[in-house]
Amino acid sequence: MKISRATVCLCVAIVIALAGLGCGSGSSTSQPVGAVAATSHPLVAQYTISHFNSGLSAWVEFGTDTNYGRQTSAVTSSSGGKLNVLVAGMLPQTAYHMRAHASWPGGTWVDQDQTFTTGALPGTSAAPQFATFSVSTPTAGLSPAPGVELLSLATQAGSGMIADVVTDTKGRVIWYCPQAGLPIKPMPNGHYMAVVGTDVLELDLACNPIRDISLTQMDQSLQAKGYSFPPLNVFHHDTLVLPNGHWILLSQVTTNFTDLPGYPGTTGVLGDVLLDVDPSGNVAWAWSSFDQIGKGLDINRHPFGLPDWTHSNAIVYTTDGNLLLSMRNQSWVLKIDYANGSGSGNISWRLGNSGDFTLLGGDPSQWFYGQHYPNVLSVNGSTTNLAVFDDGNYRPDSNGVECSSSATAPHCYTRATIFQIDESTNVATLQWQYLPGFYTFWGGSIDVLSNGDVEFDSSDPNPAVTGSPIIEVTQTDSPQVVWQMNITGAFAYRGYRIPSLYPGVTWKQ
Repeated sequence: MKISRATVCLCVAIVIALAGLGCGSGSSTSQPVGAVAATSHPLVAQYTISHFNSGLSAWVEFGTDTNYGRQTSAVTSSSGGKLNVLVAGMLPQTAYHMRAHASWPGGTWVDQDQTFTTGALPGTSAAPQFATFSVSTPTAGLSPAPGVELLSLATQAGSGMIADVVTDTKGRVIWYCPQAGLPIKPMPNGHYMAVVGTDVLELDLACNPIRDISLTQMDQSLQAKGYSFPPLNVFHHDTLVLPNGHWILLSQVTTNFTDLPGYPGTTGVLGDVLLDVDPSGNVAWAWSSFDQIGKGLDINRHPFGLPDWTHSNAIVYTTDGNLLLSMRNQSWVLKIDYANGSGSGNISWRLGNSGDFTLLGGDPSQWFYGQHYPNVLSVNGSTTNLAVFDDGNYRPDSNGVECSSSATAPHCYTRATIFQIDESTNVATLQWQYLPGFYTFWGGSIDVLSNGDVEFDSSDPNPAVTGSPIIEVTQTDSPQVVWQMNITGAFAYRGYRIPSLYPGVTWKQ
């Protein structure tokens, strides 16, 4: 029996199609093939999609059963080959189902169900590497906002505790990075940025370094650009990714002063610098707090004492292309003329007691003191709503007596606050506050969640509260506690809700 060539081709095409490769391997109509493998991270899988289609975009849904329930964001490939999607956000030692979805010009594809079992968390009961996370929902009928909790923990040196952790809203670990960055922040491209010692790292979801910016590299770039900064001491407290892909890094330098009032002899004063780093790793713009002496800053104004003069702890990019800098040791939030990298660096205004704004009501105790994590909530013309975590360090009472770090006086209290500021009138209004009933003298973060609740983190409360509390409350005149996490074994420098581990994706509870 003679079989025609056309019949042979048809049979081969059928076999290929049944194998999942599609008829005509290498053409625009070929079907992708998916496979799942472990990574070096026990809670992260790699979903590989082999394909022959230009412009293919793929995402993965996953869950403990075939209802899935969670998904990644989409990853796009410009040409055929292998497209990898890292799948993260899973509980340890748990079997998961996952399935890829892909589309490209002229076609779509949904993979068959794949399975993956996560590994165990590092550490043992005798040598734990994770703090303890306990969660409560005190008010019946109120549900927390969706998402997961991103934690930047301060741990004791040599403890082996992992500092960068994500939990679900039940307090269960679903992701971590062992690099011990403080802080760790999500990036718009789906990676994470962490300050790790003398370096700032960009990490993928398996915690593999993608990019590394070092102090040495920045010192060399500053010199090449003609900046006369002293050597950088450290990266610290915060980082920022701009819409154009540049990074703003917060560093610190030491400058010597002689016979300052109350400080005879030579005093090495610590001040902050900001570095705008382009995608090539070069400094594109730089700012020094020492250059602002006499132009908004005073070396002899140091509420927290010297040598730590400014101690900034957060950077915010504004809608008009400038920068806000939270200067904790001045109890001020500064607006800096950045102008998307072409600004003078001059201080536009100082928000806080003895700054450039009048606080409606005139009570100086109602300003924030030793603050953390200013967060722009909304902008309407010249008016901005700004959430600020008010630690309360050196808050004055009605007699001008200041709260100290160990005091238990009535004016030693910590608050979650929302201020409205009007740049056209330089008037600030305290719009909302919540007093949890304790005083924490360092750390903290605050944000307004998707359901309108306010969540804040208190690092080290005094009088004693069990662990570092992170509290979600209703944004009402009489706030109700919706959700609370208590962390023991480490201090929460920052703890806040993110929609998911992936940009543009929200995970429900």
